Amino acid sequence: MRNSGHATTRCRSNDVGRTRFTVMAVLLAALLMAAPLSATTETLTLDRALQIAFAESPTIRDVTYILEVSERNLKAEQASLKSQFNLTLTPYSHSRDRVFNSLTARYNTEKVTSSAARFSIVQPIKWTDGTLQVFETLNWRKSSSSFISSEERENYQSRLTVQFTQPLFTYNRTTLSLRELELSLENAHLNYAIQKLHVENQVTTQFLSLYYKQRSVQIAEEEFANTQESYEIIESKVNAGISAPEELYQADLTRANAKATLVNSRMDYQNSLDNFKILLGLPLERDIEAAADVKKQLTEVNLVEAINHGLEHRMELRQKDISIQNALNELIRTGAMNEFKASVGLSYGLTATNEEFSGLFDNTERSQSVELTINVPLFDWGERRHRLASSQARVESERLSAEEERKQVMFEIRQTFRDLQNQRIQIEIAEKNVENARLTYEINLERYRNGDLSSKDIEFYQNQLSREQLSEIAALINYKLALLELKIRALWDFEKNTPVVAKR
Repeated sequence: MRNSGHATTRCRSNDVGRTRFTVMAVLLAALLMAAPLSATTETLTLDRALQIAFAESPTIRDVTYILEVSERNLKAEQASLKSQFNLTLTPYSHSRDRVFNSLTARYNTEKVTSSAARFSIVQPIKWTDGTLQVFETLNWRKSSSSFISSEERENYQSRLTVQFTQPLFTYNRTTLSLRELELSLENAHLNYAIQKLHVENQVTTQFLSLYYKQRSVQIAEEEFANTQESYEIIESKVNAGISAPEELYQADLTRANAKATLVNSRMDYQNSLDNFKILLGLPLERDIEAAADVKKQLTEVNLVEAINHGLEHRMELRQKDISIQNALNELIRTGAMNEFKASVGLSYGLTATNEEFSGLFDNTERSQSVELTINVPLFDWGERRHRLASSQARVESERLSAEEERKQVMFEIRQTFRDLQNQRIQIEIAEKNVENARLTYEINLERYRNGDLSSKDIEFYQNQLSREQLSEIAALINYKLALLELKIRALWDFEKNTPVVAKR
């Protein structure tokens, strides 16, 4: 019996040594299988992935084009308010026509050859919606008429005119149009920032999901190594006649299931990796891997400050304010339909004519005019009243929508804050569960080595440890995502304690 005990002890010692060697070999093989085949594999951090997404994302590129359109439209409108200089040249013009003179009741033939140049300056006046114009026209004409004489005569004419037009009793269309373009540009900036946050949320979520699946592969590799170790243990016992053969069959089944789980995890990870490449706008053949380190880093958050900052800086609320202002502008424009309005026009000019160019300005004549135009609407069958009521209803609708948006912002921040607090608790529970599952597995693994536990039972503890490890990773990822969600809802980075978007 003593020799048998020593033999059993040596057998177990040899089994343990051989098992350790086998486990190390399996782990090394798994690492080699998981390692990238290409030497040019690019390791992506979350910051680098966000940089690529912001540069290549179709959504970001689209809102960038929209932003450029708004900027160009505003700059074009501002440029149109500056002095406009125009020069129109007619180097040569000739006409010959048979015309009827009603004074003499006779037809005569007229021939006219001319050249002309017209220079104009037009200056819109933004503050009054008026227009100041200056024209200078220089003409040369050679003409003849068969009614008087067939002799051709030449003359020169210069005409300088200063003209001012001012609308009265109506709204300033220039400033209203300019203000609408400014609001459109601000709205484009807000939309750009919103889409950028949306892309950040999307990329971060998929990046952390990719990390989760990467860790799932690692845990599946550990589980497969554990089942291999268990198989080696029970194989040595069956060979020594200590355990029944069915225990070996069960251990082999457990090992096969673990291998299937490992293969499925690797496939799922590779599919997610391709999907992530598509999100970033990268070619599928490009070799990348995610480098994430999800650690327990809890951040203190003040709910009242988060709500106040969200209500003050949420871009959706500012967009609602812009919608209200646009509705008010439309109300002003609608109120101008069939309105009582007037306009005044002032004109002053100097005209000079002479048959010789050198003496063109020897004699000049003044010309001036004053014109007042009044439009008095008489009856429009209630059109203006109904359109005004419609525009006013739209204003009230926009105001109601803005108030509901404020409530929604508060609700979202409060809800996300509760989720964040819940994830803190889930992390603590998951950590404790992993610790307990690991200790339980180690204790039962020793019982399994001693022959006090079946292969079916040790498989349960192995799976339990794997599940709890994945649950801990999921809890850490969920906390990160909840913190990101709160950052987006409150527009405040609680980890860096800085605003997300500078106030415009």
